[in-house]
Amino acid sequence: MAASRLIILGVAVAAAGGAGYVAKNMMVAPPPEVIVEQGPQAPAIDLTEVLALGGDVPMGAPVGDQLEWQSWPTEGINENYITRDNDPEALETYKGAIARVAMYSGEPLRKSKLIGEGQSFMSSILPAGYRAVATQVAADTSAGGFILPNDYVDVIMTRRSDTASTTGGFVTETILKNIRVLAIDQAIQEDEEGRRVKVGETATLELTPQQAEIITVAQQLADRLTLSLRAVVDTQEKVTDEADYLVSGNGRRGSIRLIKSGEVSEVGARK
Repeated sequence: MAASRLIILGVAVAAAGGAGYVAKNMMVAPPPEVIVEQGPQAPAIDLTEVLALGGDVPMGAPVGDQLEWQSWPTEGINENYITRDNDPEALETYKGAIARVAMYSGEPLRKSKLIGEGQSFMSSILPAGYRAVATQVAADTSAGGFILPNDYVDVIMTRRSDTASTTGGFVTETILKNIRVLAIDQAIQEDEEGRRVKVGETATLELTPQQAEIITVAQQLADRLTLSLRAVVDTQEKVTDEADYLVSGNGRRGSIRLIKSGEVSEVGARK
């Protein structure tokens, strides 16, 4: 019996000690609240709504429904951007505009990249002082159909030599160099799927007035005109020699150039 009492007494003492420990902890005050002082808040960024593109627009295509208002930081707005504050009706105004160059999603719309009202597309993309001249081509004379708008080419003229009747020989000469292709038939850029083959029958070239005269004479003289595709790295080459003899010389003024049987001759102009 004595052992049982001792065990019961020990358990009671332990329980009393645990209860006392719990009660002591409950009496302890909670830790003080930590207060973090905040500095002055940074001012909010001033935003302005800018007319921008919600999708890609190819060169020569209407802007259509790709326009939307986007919020831009006011400090980063260029004076050429169209803002809602200055032109609230711009979304409808420019909906039918035509892209002078390719434009891409997220890009702010600029009037300089649009064709002016009443202007044709081709005349609007021509640089000042240049002419658009069309020339007949075929797949076998245009790098197998791999020449596309905005590529640069050399124009090669092939014609029978003076002794062709006896030898059957031909004369080949590069008459124009580093010429930009504006269009192949009616296409003014690659197709939307990025295919690099476009076989056309007419190439429209960007030429100076002098070059336009050269190719016009060459079309009368040549048995064939061939377009030779240039590498991109060669498009910066400065051209110093062309077939100017076809349209210039001492007889440029006061004389007339005659083309007869593939031969060029000059005669004095009658007064």
